[in-house]
Amino acid sequence: MRLAGPTLAALAVLAAFAAFPAADAAPPPTTAPDLDWPQFRGPARDGRSAETGLLARWPEGGPPLLWSVDGIGRGFSHVAVAAGHVYVTGLTGREGLLSAFTLDGAPRWQAKYGREWSSSHAGARSIPTVHDGRVYITSGTGTVACFAASDGQPVWSVNVAEQYQMTLPRYGWAESLLIDGDNVICTPCGRKAAMVALDRRTGKQVWASPPLDHKSSYCSPLPVERGGTRMIVTLTDRAVVAFSPADGALIWQHPYSNSNGNHPDTPIHLDGLLYVTSGYGKGAIGLRLADDGRSVRQLWQQPRQDPAHGHAVLVDGHAYASSHRTSSGLWSCVEVKTGRLAWEARGVGRGGSVVLADGLLYCYAEDATVGLVRPDAQRCQVVSSFKVTAGDGPHWAHPVISNGRLFIRHGDALMCYDVRDPSRRSPPAPQSSALAPTAAE
Repeated sequence: MRLAGPTLAALAVLAAFAAFPAADAAPPPTTAPDLDWPQFRGPARDGRSAETGLLARWPEGGPPLLWSVDGIGRGFSHVAVAAGHVYVTGLTGREGLLSAFTLDGAPRWQAKYGREWSSSHAGARSIPTVHDGRVYITSGTGTVACFAASDGQPVWSVNVAEQYQMTLPRYGWAESLLIDGDNVICTPCGRKAAMVALDRRTGKQVWASPPLDHKSSYCSPLPVERGGTRMIVTLTDRAVVAFSPADGALIWQHPYSNSNGNHPDTPIHLDGLLYVTSGYGKGAIGLRLADDGRSVRQLWQQPRQDPAHGHAVLVDGHAYASSHRTSSGLWSCVEVKTGRLAWEARGVGRGGSVVLADGLLYCYAEDATVGLVRPDAQRCQVVSSFKVTAGDGPHWAHPVISNGRLFIRHGDALMCYDVRDPSRRSPPAPQSSALAPTAAE
């Protein structure tokens, strides 16, 4: 299978018209909002899609490739998909680049957002958050920026690192923004504030929580409600923490830290229980929220499931994830109520990320293997797999399933595969244009 698409030079031409839509481009295809993947880890930030009608098994060599592009810039962020468009961040030179495509791969616009992280593991980290016609991103250097989703015009930008005296983490700021009502939530953990709410329309501060003696730790926040208490839960380098979305008041914190203080895996909430995990040998813990949501207590710890930054997915009361150090990249299944290790297996390959769609796990291993896995609390069942051959650098971006398509980002390259079951619905047709990718042969 050959990958084909616009080159970096071709996209550079488009960049010259950044923030201007292609005048002759066809309107984006009609999509259903419930099939979109508009932010980090999907609609509910838990790696789960409600999409159905997908292939239960892939053909030899993987699902059909619809299109591919390069020139999006270096990075490890996955795409966001909303209202017929695909958005992704990247690093070109020392600058951040936000690119927009149609679902058929036609370039729409590109916009620069200032300095991006170019030190350890250089590349974009932030997954765009698309909400109400705007795209919100962070840079690895501490900027929060907002753009018009339709044409890439800049709306506002705030240097959060400077404003709240943030010490950038060793690998840059790697938080994907949460929209909560009219607020944009982020966690700089600076000397002036731990968590901050900005007005999503203007970028002006709504509230700033009191500072903690903690540092930002690559985690993206999660909204949780328990017993009438709404909270924003995230991890710092020292603890699992919960803040009030009304005024930023600290509700509770629970000590949690691995050897590197590196905690990019967002907690998952299930019926009053928080599943929390990270790599470097720390592994997973289960926290029970009090009935009123005002405190937590630890129920169990399971060091064997310690994904570095691939996260976990909960299915029928079990967490599926890869490991990092404790079990040398094996995949595992853990019972969430008890922390019991149900199984460990090599799975699709060493380490990686995982999401769920139409009852199946989509696993993307760090050895370039993408696998379709059937959730089973008794054993690991790999159904299909294929190798990613385009792009370069680590295979760290999470897979995304939206509108019958599987999106895989590897470094400067973005691939889109057709994962619809042709017996259940018509496959999407590729669109061609002067700067659009050509159909795979």
